Parts: sequence; C-alpha cells; structure tokens
Amino acid sequence: MDLGLKGKKVILTGGSRGIGRATAELLAAEGADIAFCSRNPEQVAETVASLEKHGGKIYGSAFDMDSGHDAYRAWLTDAAEKLGGCDIFIPMISTSGSGQTGDWQKGLDHDIMGSVIGVEVLEQYLEKSSSPSVVILSSTAGLETFIVPQGYNALKGALIVYAGQLSQALGPKGIRVNTVSPGPIKFTGGSWDVIEGAAPDLYKSVEAGFALGRFGAPDEVAKAVVFLASPASSYTTGTNLVVDGGFTKRIQF
Repeated sequence: MDLGLKGKKVILTGGSRGIGRATAELLAAEGADIAFCSRNPEQVAETVASLEKHGGKIYGSAFDMDSGHDAYRAWLTDAAEKLGGCDIFIPMISTSGSGQTGDWQKGLDHDIMGSVIGVEVLEQYLEKSSSPSVVILSSTAGLETFIVPQGYNALKGALIVYAGQLSQALGPKGIRVNTVSPGPIKFTGGSWDVIEGAAPDLYKSVEAGFALGRFGAPDEVAKAVVFLASPASSYTTGTNLVVDGGFTKRIQF
C-alpha cells in the first residue's frame, strides 16, 4: 500500500530512540522530510545519518524540554520554517523516556504541554497542508490501573480526552487528530529493559499479562502511528488506537 507520505513534511519530537526512532525510520523510508529533536546530541547525530540514507530532507536537533515552553515554541517554529511547512505533527517527548513518570510537573510540561503547545504553534502550518494530521502518543497506562498511582498514568489519560476534543475543533480545517496508546514496549536501554534486570518479579508479572505472551517492539507501534498519520488513513479522526498485544483487558467498542 502506498501511504502517500513521499514529500510530506513531518515534525516529530523525541525521535532518536524507542518508538520515536522507529517512527522516524518508517517515515523516512516512505519518503517523508523530517525535523526531529532529542536530548542526546550523539543520538541525534546518529539518527540523522541513518535517516538521510533514505534520501529525504532531515533536520535533527538536540533539545531538552526542560529548556522551557518558550524555547520549545522557538524550536517548533524553526523546524517548520526549515521544512517549508508542516503536514504531520507527532509529539513523543515523555517522562517515560527519562524515568520520571512519578513527577507530575514534568509530566504536565513534557507529555501534556508538548502536545498542546505543539498544536498551538503548528496549526497555522497544518491548515495550509492538503493532508494535515496530528498523532498524539498516549499509553495503556492511561486506560487501566497500572502498577501505582502516578502522574504519567493520569496525564496520559488526559491526553486521550484532549486529542478527542481537538479532533472536533480542528476537523473543520481538515486537520485530523488521532491518538495511539501503546502497551509496555521493550527496547535496548528503555524502561522495561532496565526493569528486567532491576525488578525481575515486576517484569515477569507484566510479561504474563500479554494475551500474545510477549512485550511489544517499537516498530510494532510505529507502524500504527505512521498509518494514522498518513493520507492512507484520510477519513480517521478522533480515534484512540490501542497497540498492546492484548495487555489491557477492557472490552473496546
């Protein structure tokens, strides 16, 4: 299937590892032009080199959300200007990537405001696109009780509500907004990779909860993100797509 992504301008935050990196790789392989950021300069440079092999325009920047909201607005504007616009926005910066899921303020600044401010800044570019799309990353931790009460869980749930309402507000402008909620995903250096060694009992108990019997991989989520973001999914908006290997037990309608 041709996803219609060749030449599309994508702004993605948190793109040098895990789901973000896998998403960027798929987008680049489809011919998209990409601007992304991540905290680690070395990882950014390595990612840029990998993505450029596909032939599109790639702009990578070392950026930390702790720099503040004004700095984030400036980065987003610079990314859009370098790309010459924005067709797709995928905010992925999260406290889960920095091991700070219990920090409510960082959760608000990174997970919530990373999406809210991003849409506020990029709406003027998205509405000029012929196929504008926003895909927000939530989590199954925002759908069911998960491990302990913490900011990450509550705020990821709030993102689903925000995205659903945003889809209605921006629909008249042709801007689609969807959410993807991954279950626990394992990759080298990620949270569950660390937990496997540090808290093996917790790791095994979570692993036992998957209907498919295993943790997911970043590319398995990235494929869902890229499809929803693409023109191939042109009539889908306001959806929360759960990609969790049957980890959540609720019935979905």
